Amino acid sequence: MAIDVDLWDMDAFQRQEHHAMLEQLRETDPGIHWVDEGDMGPGFWAITRLEHLREVNRHAEIFSSNKGGTQMQEPEEGVETGIDNDSLMLMMDPPKHTRYRRIVSRGFTPRMINLLEDYLQNRTDMILDKVCEKGRAEFVTELSAELPLQAIAEMVGIPLEDRTKIFDWTNKMIGASDPDFMASEEEVMTAATELFMYSRALQEDRRNKPADDIITTLLSVDVDGEKLDETEFDMFFLLLSVAGNETTRNSITWGMKAFFEFPDQWEKFRSDPDRYMDTTVEEIVRWATPVLNFRRQALRDHEVGGVTIKEGDRVVMWHIAATRDPRAFDDPWTFDIERSPNDHIGFGGGGPHFCLGANLARQEIRLMFKAIAERLPDIHLDGEIRFLRSNFIGGIKEMPVAFTPTPSTNTKPMDRLGSAAGVSGTAGYGGEVDRGDS
Repeated sequence: MAIDVDLWDMDAFQRQEHHAMLEQLRETDPGIHWVDEGDMGPGFWAITRLEHLREVNRHAEIFSSNKGGTQMQEPEEGVETGIDNDSLMLMMDPPKHTRYRRIVSRGFTPRMINLLEDYLQNRTDMILDKVCEKGRAEFVTELSAELPLQAIAEMVGIPLEDRTKIFDWTNKMIGASDPDFMASEEEVMTAATELFMYSRALQEDRRNKPADDIITTLLSVDVDGEKLDETEFDMFFLLLSVAGNETTRNSITWGMKAFFEFPDQWEKFRSDPDRYMDTTVEEIVRWATPVLNFRRQALRDHEVGGVTIKEGDRVVMWHIAATRDPRAFDDPWTFDIERSPNDHIGFGGGGPHFCLGANLARQEIRLMFKAIAERLPDIHLDGEIRFLRSNFIGGIKEMPVAFTPTPSTNTKPMDRLGSAAGVSGTAGYGGEVDRGDS
């Protein structure tokens, strides 16, 4: 059954009207519908219910991430993006994806994540110190964006001042539909080139001077006689920069917005953050679901929810619709920090593409909200929220907040020589070594 909705209307997404469109698809049986794209493409099957989305994710041998890629928009012939789809983990199919993930997962072991905990706690304190005495802040740039960027900088061993380069490059590469980030094809290519040049400089530096960080780990790890080649590492660096930045930042921002809308939940949480923390983090991720959708392509005929999807058909899984599915969640439009069970798909919905950095994201969300609850307990919205114009990333660009000023803890920056990753010198752009801090 076809339903007439325009999922390419970026303005509707920016106005937050996409929930109503997706609800129409999800709540009209059978919940899987053919969407005609008009001039934008050949059309696709919209998957909007949690059960169906999990079915597609479970069958990577049928629904390919590589054939056609993972984005809604059809790749344009002859248009260079600088991205090698065959070397990007997000767009790999088994068995290549299995081999690649086995290698890169060595950088996300519990040991590697635990090494970051003290460092991230220190950084969280510093982030709060910079705003707490002012009584006002721009939540996105001053609070939610900082910890994910600094975590990436520490994990890969780059100077903290270079985090803004990563932020700018990735915004140009994925924010093309928003006027604030819109870039020409040439600018996108330039951003990709600069990001990959930076990646190559990091690789060269770590080969010459190994350190106890994720870069050295990934360059040296050997799984069944195989290692990452230069291009595969470049693509991983891109994925880490985008996924580790965009998704966690927006999860933190949407979580804070949810607390503004449900003040009783904020009062409950701040009364005892440790008691409610685990379920709060999961509810924030469910509520945010920052990656709105991913695409797959059927390699053979397969039935999902009573609908036969033909070989070659495009399938778009709408995560943001599935996390509001009343079949899976009681009262899904209520933000409930005690929700249990909470079998959300905010980290990818299971299957081989489950988010590699899920535990790191949880740690960052946990640290940030505990600090805000303790140090900015009366935080509240103080102006207009500006949303990202995108049908791929559910982003918030600006969210002004206010609070009663509190004294700084005067946390001193952690010396990189004693930081969690044990970096003794970091590669700057062009291969320069820099021990600077922000």
